[in-house]
Amino acid sequence: MSNAETSSHRDVPERRHNPRLRELVDEMLASIRAAASVQLWTAEERDRYEADMARIMKTVQTHAVVRDTRAQLD
Repeated sequence: MSNAETSSHRDVPERRHNPRLRELVDEMLASIRAAASVQLWTAEERDRYEADMARIMKTVQTHAVVRDTRAQLD
């Protein structure tokens, strides 16, 4: 890894501070991947689940940014 890559990598907040949250996200992604190859859901169900995932990830990102901002202020 070059110095530029190492430097930019360090500027990105660590995404695995909360192992329980990471486990939940991994489980959800595994379920979605497994269902992608099998017709387990109707088109409407899939749309709803994808919207749920987008909402959850937005919430996670918002909380992570707030937490990171608070940590930087402390």
